[in-house]
Amino acid sequence: MKLWLRRTHLLLALVSGLFLICLSLTGALLIYAKDIQYLTQSDKWTVTPAASALDFDDLIKHVSASTKQPVTLLMPEQRSDLAWQLQLANNRYVSVNPYNGQVLHEYDYYSTIYGFTMALHRWLLYEDGDKNRPLRNWVSVCALILIIEILLGFYIWVKPKNRIKRLAIKRKAKFRVLMYQLHTVLGVYFLIPLILIAYTGMAFNWKPQTKALLEFVMQGTVEERPKPPAVIPPLADTPLQVQKAFDNAQTVFPEGKLFRIYLPKKPTDNIGFRIENPGESHAYSWVWANPYSADIVASYDASQSSWTTQTWNFKYKFHIGDFAGPIVQLLWLLLALSPLYFTISGIYFWYKRHYK
Repeated sequence: MKLWLRRTHLLLALVSGLFLICLSLTGALLIYAKDIQYLTQSDKWTVTPAASALDFDDLIKHVSASTKQPVTLLMPEQRSDLAWQLQLANNRYVSVNPYNGQVLHEYDYYSTIYGFTMALHRWLLYEDGDKNRPLRNWVSVCALILIIEILLGFYIWVKPKNRIKRLAIKRKAKFRVLMYQLHTVLGVYFLIPLILIAYTGMAFNWKPQTKALLEFVMQGTVEERPKPPAVIPPLADTPLQVQKAFDNAQTVFPEGKLFRIYLPKKPTDNIGFRIENPGESHAYSWVWANPYSADIVASYDASQSSWTTQTWNFKYKFHIGDFAGPIVQLLWLLLALSPLYFTISGIYFWYKRHYK
């Protein structure tokens, strides 16, 4: 039985090993990819703070006039020294100085350090002619294999006696023994967080299945975000009132932090303000406003949602380790790199057993 488990453990590592190494390295890099981006290309992503940013209407006008494209998404920053990012109707992005409206950089999102790394991490860069990303499923399969590998390794460790003694690391042991001890000890200590990281990674792709599992475990339901009513556009050509709509949105959630502004793509669309309210792990609250009158038409306070919903919403912050400061981020870096070590060390043990 133990031999069969070890062979299965090895076979799964051989099948998914290269992909797990890729996910491990890119996952580790993503933790600090934006910081690397800011440091290495500061002229494109950072600005000199000024007294106050332009209001949203003026900023959008500056960008539209400069790029000859309507703006569809505005992403402000909490840090005063960072440029703001805006998406254009042609799906390109611009990095903009929010204090004077100067366009610092126009780019394709997946050409940036962060965007490229994320695309490699989530769908291995491949897109077919219809813009589908079929390798996302293989990435999710590899994450599932990682979970199975962790559980198999845990069973192999826990089944024999003296399992606690085998959690000791003897620093003076031979290299092969030391590698094996590290393989075992890290596998046991990283068991739960690694499984949860792999599960939350699958949740970005296999949403219905992972959501159903969470609902079964927690015996609750994940709430769906409500949809605002459609806008009746005015007969005459009327400019959008983004700043006034935001001022009105602030009266709905006065303590919330603005995360993104979704501008109308169609005349019947509302302006959507995505907001992080106190008590939320990420920005999941919304306020919708009529883009022509700036009147609030609907809102959704995710901080008041069910425990199951808030647990589901926590998956993004948990997956990237961005929920409790730099110490947790450093721990998540080690967790992200651990599949690299497990794969390489596992293949090393197999090689040493068969080719001494």
